[in-house]
Amino acid sequence: MILIGQFDSPFVRRVGIALHLYGMAYEQRPWSTFGDADKIAPFNPLRRVPTLVLDDGDALIESGAILDYLDEVVGPNRAMMAGKGLQRRQELKVCALATGLADKAVSLVHERVLHDAASDVWIDRCRLQIGGVLDVLNTARSTPYWFGDRIGHPDIVVACALRFLTEAHPGLFDPARWPALAAHAARCEALPAFQAVIQVFDPPR
Repeated sequence: MILIGQFDSPFVRRVGIALHLYGMAYEQRPWSTFGDADKIAPFNPLRRVPTLVLDDGDALIESGAILDYLDEVVGPNRAMMAGKGLQRRQELKVCALATGLADKAVSLVHERVLHDAASDVWIDRCRLQIGGVLDVLNTARSTPYWFGDRIGHPDIVVACALRFLTEAHPGLFDPARWPALAAHAARCEALPAFQAVIQVFDPPR
């Protein structure tokens, strides 16, 4: 398999960490959506990452869909997402909140580096959304991992989103205001899989 994208993207990183935890071999092509869009296009016409190219040449796009496929490959006993029912819906909600947070953090980067004049209205809206998500996630975090004593996709994506947020926007995340999330991020980042799949954020120029 080939994973297209750089690990400073929280979306690419969550896939890379899952592949590492599942013990699945893959080749990474660290292509940028800005500098390498034409290379990505034959695999993904949206020119977005992550894109996972399977051994048969089929390309999967969007991190949630990719992880759904990986869970299917490893089977229900190893999958890091419940297969059905209330727990699956709850896990999907946490993942949606975390990916939405990451998306807003990416939008703030684009607003800063791509526009000559940033929109204060848009910036305030994104920051309000980010803060609201952090408030909800902080109160929802209690067990050793999000849904028990075993790491799952919600744990991974929340930690990846938090790392991106703190690197891309220093000062937006206050550990004193969101202590449960700060502890969660620290615990996850100390794991070997997170240490193996890491790249310091370098904003596009």
